[in-house]
Amino acid sequence: MFHLLVTFRGWSDAAGTIPSDRIYIKENEEPGGFFIKNGKLDAAQIAKIPALLVSETGGPGLQLARVAHITGISPGSRDTAIQYTIDGGIRPISNQELENLAPQLGISKGVLTHTHWAVQDGDLFKALLLNQQRSLVAPRFFSVESISQQQANLVSVMMPFSAEFKTVYSALEKASASVGLQCKRADDVWKHDTIVQDIVDLIARARVVICDCSGRNPNVFYEVGIAHTLGKETVLIAQSESDVPFDLRHLRYIPYLNNREGRKKLSEAVQARLRTIVSPA
Repeated sequence: MFHLLVTFRGWSDAAGTIPSDRIYIKENEEPGGFFIKNGKLDAAQIAKIPALLVSETGGPGLQLARVAHITGISPGSRDTAIQYTIDGGIRPISNQELENLAPQLGISKGVLTHTHWAVQDGDLFKALLLNQQRSLVAPRFFSVESISQQQANLVSVMMPFSAEFKTVYSALEKASASVGLQCKRADDVWKHDTIVQDIVDLIARARVVICDCSGRNPNVFYEVGIAHTLGKETVLIAQSESDVPFDLRHLRYIPYLNNREGRKKLSEAVQARLRTIVSPA
């Protein structure tokens, strides 16, 4: 089961409202009765199943639905306020995709064209998984099968192979070891005839990928793209702001100087970032 919430103007990142007379959850109708207690919505039961937040087809909101978990409700005579947490691990899905999935989701065609809140019997996660698998495009030049073999303690480092980066890599090794992680880079591995497959495997198996943009090395940028595509926690470092291309400047990066003091500060900064990833508050 899942909650289907459709509104005309869409949903914010944490809260929204829906007209109280558009809540189609009835005490004497299944499966709605499970979510009603003493004639009122039961927040504890509502929180037990996922929610799909949808912008009404044809409305002004962005036509992308998000999976969320309802954390609180505040019923009112006119509107009911809803608090929720977006599931960031599930990509947004378009209304057209939802219409195509209607049979699997147990929803009627056209149900996304009007504001309401209803409980649906369909298996939301199974339908989204099948849709994701159908939409996946297999890479032509390398395999990403290693994504299923992720190592919880592996940090993969993508950087130029020139000698001047040897001491930088040592600083990253120290930072990783301090939080119980192990550093590797492509020249530590030789399993395939093509180096690109070794690099992809190293990225796919990593818990975290550190990419050094210094010198605008095109191979490193290629590897950044692979890491982002595979959904990896990616930490960017660079010796100069100009080393970070325009398309990546919206992301935070760790600046450093390639001298003894600069590498020490780099190690400390990377250590702090890795700690937040390994042990989030």
